Amino acid sequence: MSKVVNLNKVRKLKARKDADQQAAENRIKFGRTKAKKQLDAAETAAAKIKLDHLKRETPTQD
Repeated sequence: MSKVVNLNKVRKLKARKDADQQAAENRIKFGRTKAKKQLDAAETAAAKIKLDHLKRETPTQD
């Protein structure tokens, strides 16, 4: 005699497994630590400030 299977539980288990796999892929693909994000922001800000200092001032014409 075969075992009775609740199809709702099987469907939900498969969906949960797929969601966990997708989450793992996204962590690898998009995951960055807060420290890395802050470091990138600081580097961008420093580069912007350096660029602003290197700009030439144009004389105003009246």
